[in-house]
Amino acid sequence: MKKILKLTIILLTLIYLVTPLPAQAVDPFGAAKTYEKVDLSGKDLSGKDLKTTEFIESNFTETNLSNADLRGAVFKGSLLRNANLHGADFTNGIAYLSKFEGADLTDVVFTESIMLRSTFKDADITGADFSFAILEVEEVKQLCTYASGVNSKTGVDTRDSLGCR
Repeated sequence: MKKILKLTIILLTLIYLVTPLPAQAVDPFGAAKTYEKVDLSGKDLSGKDLKTTEFIESNFTETNLSNADLRGAVFKGSLLRNANLHGADFTNGIAYLSKFEGADLTDVVFTESIMLRSTFKDADITGADFSFAILEVEEVKQLCTYASGVNSKTGVDTRDSLGCR
């Protein structure tokens, strides 16, 4: 009986692994877009719907992304130096190896975002909400040295959202 049960489990596992799964849409309004090595420096993308869009090694230097909908967006190896993200919603976003140096991150919602290996040197984070976000420990320590304000959308204190002591 044990051999039959083990054989059944192995057979079901093999069937599961080789059977293709049906495609699932990431965004109900259309497929997510991916852009690689695009130069959007200095562009005005304020208020744009960029949900679930993926940017790989892209340049956003001095780009206006204020009030943009960046929920679920991905920035991988991207440069956002001196970019304006004031009031943007980056909930559930991913920023990996990206540079937000000198960026205006005031009132940005970073709730549940993953921002590993990203840097925020000289970024203005007044009123930003980092609740349940994942950042490097050293970046959090640095941000806590000047974190202040309360997010106007979520009502969360920036220092509390970072876990500053």
